[in-house]
Amino acid sequence: MVFPMVSDDNILIEFCQAILSNLALSCVLISVTAIAIAWFIRDSFIVEDLDKKHIFITGCDSGFGNLVARQLDRKGVHVIAACFTEKGGLDLKAAASPRLKTVLLNVTDSLSIERAVEFTRTEVGERGLWGLINNAGRASPMGPTEWMQLEDFVKILDVNLIGLIEVTLKFLPLLKKAQGRVVNVASILGRIALNGGGYCISKYGVEAFSDSLRRDMHHFGVKVSIIEPGFFKTNVTRLDIIEADLERLWNRLPEEVRHSYGPTFFDEYLKVQDFTMGLLCSADISKVSNCMQHALTALHPRTRYSPGWDAKLMWIPMSYLPAFIVDFFMAVLLPVPKDYKKIYANQIGVESP
Repeated sequence: MVFPMVSDDNILIEFCQAILSNLALSCVLISVTAIAIAWFIRDSFIVEDLDKKHIFITGCDSGFGNLVARQLDRKGVHVIAACFTEKGGLDLKAAASPRLKTVLLNVTDSLSIERAVEFTRTEVGERGLWGLINNAGRASPMGPTEWMQLEDFVKILDVNLIGLIEVTLKFLPLLKKAQGRVVNVASILGRIALNGGGYCISKYGVEAFSDSLRRDMHHFGVKVSIIEPGFFKTNVTRLDIIEADLERLWNRLPEEVRHSYGPTFFDEYLKVQDFTMGLLCSADISKVSNCMQHALTALHPRTRYSPGWDAKLMWIPMSYLPAFIVDFFMAVLLPVPKDYKKIYANQIGVESP
């Protein structure tokens, strides 16, 4: 048997290559670890004198706004919580310290917004307003686009987008005075449209408005952050509200349109809603309020926060995929209208059942 000759030079070369390969891998791991540690440390720096700062929050009757108002109040921040109803304001006051102030606010009413600004101006004085959280919003009606009328889009856009823009513009002088923060609550549905209606459209608009505002206000020391929550259990995702509104939309459709979807489509659509909400909705809304707090109190706030496992693991990655993949996913998830089956059968030359 003849053994191949291995020279000392070849052994030395292979040994050096192994060292260099391991060295390169080690350098990469050390660099990644160092960056992660540096990012964590930078992320943990908090602004000073929080007990001297004022923050205005919309949509505090319940949900994210209500929770973050109470959390910031416990930290000693001067919170001005805007509620849509008197009951919402009274309940929040009862759960907070005397330091927290409430004000009634309808974000679709310019006079209501101006009254809230005047109240806030009196409260903050020469310090200005440190933070504005635009949290107020609504989701219904949502569903297949053909089921909507123009007024259904307007109802949502007036609150989620136009109202948010007007509130922000009216408060900007006070925010510039304090070189403060704007925190706009968008949604993961501002990255990927999973249903029809005005909700996704409004949240796409919030994303664009916030990006433009951030770049414009950078020169004045005002920082803008966007919160993009996944699915959480709030009034926005209450199944009884969503399903009741879907039934209203379905029942007002012309008979011809309902017939094109078929007799089982509505019930199947509701089952998909139940399944997805039950699977995805998290009850821990503090994941969202914690992001709001960080955006207001961190020395270096992030541009975007995406609380929720579904946001991080599903919707954000999906938003970067080619459209045909997302379309396929949605086609598998949602029920198929009756007329689609007929059209598909005609296209391939097969008689429809």
